[in-house]
Amino acid sequence: MYLAINEVIMEEQLKKILRISPDIRYVAIYVNDKLISSERPDLKNPSSSDSDKYEELIVNPTLLKLVTQRGNIDCSGVEFVIIRYGSFYEFVMSLKDGHVSVGIEPTADVIAVGYSIQNLMKKGS
Repeated sequence: MYLAINEVIMEEQLKKILRISPDIRYVAIYVNDKLISSERPDLKNPSSSDSDKYEELIVNPTLLKLVTQRGNIDCSGVEFVIIRYGSFYEFVMSLKDGHVSVGIEPTADVIAVGYSIQNLMKKGS
C-alpha cells in the first residue's frame, strides 16, 4: 500500500512533510528501528525531546497496532490516526516497517493536512 522508505530518502521525506504547511509543528519518521525527527524552529510550547522519542518508539507503534487490528476486523483497515492533545493534533500513519508522525497546530484543517501527508507518503515523492 505505502512505499517502503529507506534511510537514504527518510530525510528528504521529512523535509517535504515540513514544507506541506506552516501548521506542521513536528515530524518524525520511524522505519526499520531508525528514528529521525525535526520540529519547526519557532515552535511555541514544544514537547520534550525525551517524551517525543518514547512516543515514537513505544506509544505510536502500539497505537497503530491496536487500531489496525480493530480496523481489519470489519472496517476495511486503517488509513491513519489523529490524536487531539491539549496544544496540538498528532497525525500518525503506518509505513512499511514503521510509521510517520506529524504534530499539527490546533487551528489547522487537520484532515486536509493529513491527506496531504498521506498522499506524499503514498507516492514517495
